[in-house]
Amino acid sequence: MTQYFEIHHDNPQPRLIRQAAQIIQSGGIVAAPTDSAYALVCRLDDKAAVEKLRRIRGVDEKHHLTLLVRDLSEISTYARVDNRRYRLLKAVTPGPYTVILDATHEVPRRLSHPSRKTIGLRVPENAILLALLEELGEALIGTTLQLPGDDHMLSDPEEVRERLGKQLDLVIDGGAGTLEPTTIVDLTGDEPVLLREGRGDPAAFGL
Repeated sequence: MTQYFEIHHDNPQPRLIRQAAQIIQSGGIVAAPTDSAYALVCRLDDKAAVEKLRRIRGVDEKHHLTLLVRDLSEISTYARVDNRRYRLLKAVTPGPYTVILDATHEVPRRLSHPSRKTIGLRVPENAILLALLEELGEALIGTTLQLPGDDHMLSDPEEVRERLGKQLDLVIDGGAGTLEPTTIVDLTGDEPVLLREGRGDPAAFGL
């Protein structure tokens, strides 16, 4: 049975955040709000949960999943970041951006792109998600909640519960999200490359 928590978008209730974290730690798949559309999230080190998340989302191992981290202090654990890239990231985080970076050996092989060894990283600007990351004390794996065959992302928690109720362990209702995805920028080369324009302004990367 899927649980459904109504969590305040500005002042998340600590008791509900703790319960949500426990669900994730026990292998659960959770639909959570972000600063763009809703996302599916699970533990980074839980192979079965990651595989289930991919099945629900309808994507294979070539599709970048995103590492959600609390702040830039965690990024160097998972990605190779020089001073120039760090300065760029500092200017745009937290915010609705996903950046593609070269993955370190800390990232399980199944999560980095199989041929390129890259990872998508993001520091979200959402009080609920940040509280959850703080409570867990570790990064989460996430993917935008867009189902196979849909031409739009899901941003209404009631619709998420209606359509995915039996496949998820928890739906967090943090209010309606937007229908815009994050802006994706590839930082693996010498210059930033815009892969998808979304809610974040690409001008922040000089694009």
